[in-house]
Order: sequence, then C-alpha cells, then structure tokens
Amino acid sequence: MRILFITSNRIGDAILSTGVLGALIERHPGCRITVACGPLAVPIFRHAPGVEHIHVMRKAPLIGHWRKLLAATLFRRWDLVVDIRGSATAYVLWAGERRVLRPDHSKHRVPHIASVLDLDPPPAPRVWPGEVARARAAAAIPEGRIVLAVGPTANWARKTWPAGRFAELVARLTGEGGALAGAHVLIAAAPDEREATAQVRAAVPADRLIDLVGEGLDVVAAFLERSRFFVGNDSGLMHLAVAASTTTLGLFGPTRDDLYGPWGPRAAFVRGPRSCAEIIGDPDFDKESKESAMLDLTVDDVLRAADALIARTASPARERETKV
Repeated sequence: MRILFITSNRIGDAILSTGVLGALIERHPGCRITVACGPLAVPIFRHAPGVEHIHVMRKAPLIGHWRKLLAATLFRRWDLVVDIRGSATAYVLWAGERRVLRPDHSKHRVPHIASVLDLDPPPAPRVWPGEVARARAAAAIPEGRIVLAVGPTANWARKTWPAGRFAELVARLTGEGGALAGAHVLIAAAPDEREATAQVRAAVPADRLIDLVGEGLDVVAAFLERSRFFVGNDSGLMHLAVAASTTTLGLFGPTRDDLYGPWGPRAAFVRGPRSCAEIIGDPDFDKESKESAMLDLTVDDVLRAADALIARTASPARERETKV
C-alpha cells in the first residue's frame, strides 16, 4: 500500500501529527509511505517504519513548494493521501482514498488532527529516534540517572519566559531539597540559539550539563525518552518531549493552551494570572516586541506546578513504551 502523508512545515504541528502517522503504520503493516514536510521537520520522520521517502517542502515564491510537490507526486498512484495541511493537493492526485483535514479552532490540535482519520480516542504523538540516537542517549544517560530537560527558547520572543528565570528554576529544582535534587540538566535548542541559552547553561555545573543545543530532533528525542521531566516554553521542543513520553510542563503566555497545551496524562501547563486573550487583547501589546509577554509568570508559580506534576507522576519505574 502506498500512502502520501502531507504534514506541516512547522516543527510543533509536524510532531502533533505523528500520532496519526503511527496509526497508519499500525493499520497498514508493510505500507510504503512518502512524507511531505518542511526541512526542519525531516528528522522527526527519518526513522519511522514504512517511510521510504521524505519530500522536503522548502518554501518558494509563487507557491513553488506546492508545485514541486505536485510534480513529484502527480504521476504515481496512491492508495491513500492524508493531507494534514488541508491543501487542494489530494484532490488532483491519482488516489484510491483522500483524507483532508478541515480547519477547526474549537479543539486541541491532537484530536483535531486525529479527526482526519476519524480516530477516537486520538492517538498520542510519538517519536522514532532511530537506534544510533538511542544508543548514544543510553550511553549518556544510564539507567538510574535523573535528568531534567529544559527548553528555554521559542520561535517568538513574546512567548519566551526570561532566561534568568529558567536558570533560577533549574537551580531550585535540582538543588538541595529540590524535587529533582542532584539531577543532570539537559538543555536543547536550535543551532542559532546558543547565545539565547547561555545564561541557563551557565547555571548548571559542568559535570551535570547535557548540552544538546544544535543537535538534530531525532537525537534530542532519544535523550528525552530517558529524561525524567521537561519544562519549557510553548514550542516544538515541548511537543517533542510529550511525544517522547517525558513528563512535561509547558509555560504559556500569548498563545492558546486550549489548542497547543502539552497533551496527555503526564503533562500540564502553567501560565500567569492572565489568559492568552487578555495578554494579546491588551491595547499596549506589541506583537513585534522582543520582550517576554510572560513577566507575570513567576519562578514560584512554575516551581509549584513542577513540584505538583513531578509528585503526581512519580512511580518506582517509569514506563517507556517504544512504539512502532
């Protein structure tokens, strides 16, 4: 069976679509899948079973990226085309079945995306890091080592909690008396975000720092699978932590937690006293400002939420199910 799976250019939405892709893999053993996605999302799908080709959609003028996708797929028969991006592409391809996601801003993105295949309950996002990445993570994080993973950056300055507060949070969580006392600290971010993470990295003793700034998403996913807890901004990295079955606390400000909050029983979010609507509805709100819009979210707020989630998810042995 040949399947074309068209998913997002954005890392977060691409990760949120992995539950549907996993369901397709399980429903159609031996299927041959082509994934169409943006270049940043490629590592998410590189090692997924059944994925034989990834068509990279690099944004081009005059919808050139869509025209290139059409040229690459038009003269092949597809048994199933699943289009998470809701484009018209599926309707012009030679396909036995077409499933195109319709816009819906009334529900969380996980069940929304799952509705493209009428999946209820919606399958949770998942990761396929590959054996090389998993071996590397196992060597760096042996069984019994506690790791706090931190995602201190985001693709928009306004939804980025201040770095100094992340540094204080890490010190309090991993310091004497903290819920993760003595834990190693994993810090991940994009290659161009090394400076933005410098203050947080500097707050961690060198012998306890796991520096993954600039590493590929498949490598980061493998390390997250072995981490006890993740705390970070609303970002693709937050969704990657959830997909890796890491207990996850997301920090929210000028974005909608009802649509993009971390998904699942081992996840939670925290925000300051204002809702997203109140933040962006403020007459003085400047979308282009480089200042965080989350200054009313205190370290004490986040620490309380982290302590509660860590306590709620504590177990003698954390379940790590590696899904196909």
